[in-house]
Amino acid sequence: MIKHRGFPSRFPGTDYQFTIRRAHKAGPTKLIRRERYADRRALDRRVDAAFMAALWAQFGEEPFERGNLDAGRLSWLFGREVVPAEDPFDPEDYEALLRIDPAAARSTYPAAIEGGADQDWDPDDED
Repeated sequence: MIKHRGFPSRFPGTDYQFTIRRAHKAGPTKLIRRERYADRRALDRRVDAAFMAALWAQFGEEPFERGNLDAGRLSWLFGREVVPAEDPFDPEDYEALLRIDPAAARSTYPAAIEGGADQDWDPDDED
């Protein structure tokens, strides 16, 4: 499992993690497309935006390995802003290649792609 050096490990001031420390003994958690409902908490939406901003800053439009990126956090973006970069795609592989869909990412998280979204959150505000 590749460890993405320089990638933030979590959302500051919270327990929302962006990366994992080591591979799971039973194998990687399967990536799934999680449904994002309109009534999600504002903090959850800010964490998603910060994660998207970190992905964009680290990888841009280039394909990247899943590696130590947290499957739960990726699943909130998977199938929309983050898509498979290979066919066939194995959602249970640490070496699976992903890529950011710039059009979808700009549509959903414009500030994250244009820059600055990762500086706009207040980790103490959970409304």
